[in-house]
Amino acid sequence: MIYWLNSNIDLLWLAAGGTIATLVLTFLLLRLLGARLPRDAGRAFAHEGTLSAGKPRGAGLVFILVFIGVTLLSQPLNLERWINLALILAAMLTGYFDDRASHPWGDLKKGLLDLILSLGVALNILLSRGSTVSLPFCQTSLTLAPALYVVLAALLVWVSINVTNITDGVDGLSGTLVLITLATVYLVGQYQAVLPGENLWIFIMAGVLAAYLWFNATPSQMIMGDAGSRALGLFIGIIVLQSGQPLLYIPAAALLIADGGASLVKVSLLRFLKIHILKNVRTPLHDHVRKNLGWSNTQTVFRFALIQMAISFVLLAGLYLLA
Repeated sequence: MIYWLNSNIDLLWLAAGGTIATLVLTFLLLRLLGARLPRDAGRAFAHEGTLSAGKPRGAGLVFILVFIGVTLLSQPLNLERWINLALILAAMLTGYFDDRASHPWGDLKKGLLDLILSLGVALNILLSRGSTVSLPFCQTSLTLAPALYVVLAALLVWVSINVTNITDGVDGLSGTLVLITLATVYLVGQYQAVLPGENLWIFIMAGVLAAYLWFNATPSQMIMGDAGSRALGLFIGIIVLQSGQPLLYIPAAALLIADGGASLVKVSLLRFLKIHILKNVRTPLHDHVRKNLGWSNTQTVFRFALIQMAISFVLLAGLYLLA
């Protein structure tokens, strides 16, 4: 374990080296093992969903295992991080077993599993860091009742898992937006003088994602599947809660929330309350812009990424101006 690094320069070199190492390792493993992954059956209700049929699915199994392995070898570990890594592994495995199942798991089963994992994250953060949260753009802090904190934190993680999963419907889209979200959370943390080593595992995740996106760019050669998207959503929830600013999730993951959240809300209201909203809008929004507005896959990824980068820039600029 690398525990002796304590200067910012040493940590920066460690981050750069870890990113490159995980990128290369993940690239080689995906190239070697991609053909052994389960095959996608296509998405019956997604725009051009049948185009993914037959492609290797479940690449998340590979890059999440690389992420966990490199984190264990290179990062200082305490009980909180051990538990978080176990929960990330569990999220990946539940997604992978769903990916390879002959009959996909139902929404209720997946939703309950996501809820259990989300409660695990919330309880772990509560016991490790307490229930005090800070509000963006001001110096105000609030200490929530532990039970309320667990409910709200679990809700955030559950939403993060599901919107990230839903957004994974266009080649390169989910991975690109997750990368921007991770960069945003890291930059906010560095600006606010979070402990230098606190967020270095973000670099490791960035490395494995960059390697995966090499194969997932349009036209994709493989798909991360639920094994990747659910673990990534859980990881975003963890790093946001660790920042102590849960509301940071809204601007940092705005396009993930808009794209996947629109579908989540629309389907939930229709299924449970028989309320039909957004009747003229296809959800997820990436289907709407491709089917109704005629955007190509590349335009969708590029434009969504540009919008998210603009939101992240405004967030960072606001923090600087109001400091």
